[in-house]
Amino acid sequence: MKTEKEIKTYLSSLQQPKRAELEQLHQHLLKLMPGSKLWFLDGKNEKGKVVSNPNIGYGQYTIRYADGKSKAFYQIGISANTSGISVYIMGLEDKTYLPKVYGKTIGKATVTSYCIKFKSLNEIHLDVLERAIMDGLEQTKE
Repeated sequence: MKTEKEIKTYLSSLQQPKRAELEQLHQHLLKLMPGSKLWFLDGKNEKGKVVSNPNIGYGQYTIRYADGKSKAFYQIGISANTSGISVYIMGLEDKTYLPKVYGKTIGKATVTSYCIKFKSLNEIHLDVLERAIMDGLEQTKE
């Protein structure tokens, strides 16, 4: 199935109001990152077992592992979770960067080394989220 169709199917499977918010965030990311590679991960491993929530990815960077192996992966990801929405900013070297720089100004959200999790878009400052995303893109561009 084409990535765009998988994304549309995933978004339409969500309950309101989460569906509308994730669709809004998806459209915003498409505008922020025009022409970037789109990803859809259904949350299942190679054996078909569910290991994470489905997620939509944008952009591409290379993950480099300690054993010398590497793989392509998205830079920015979004996903619905049981309590709201997660935004993933992948590939940041400094694991304290996001919480240190954006944790106090983003609004009502939990900020970890690579994830910003919030209940609803109206509980966060979208301009701060956008700055965090753009900052992450800048730090992981190849």
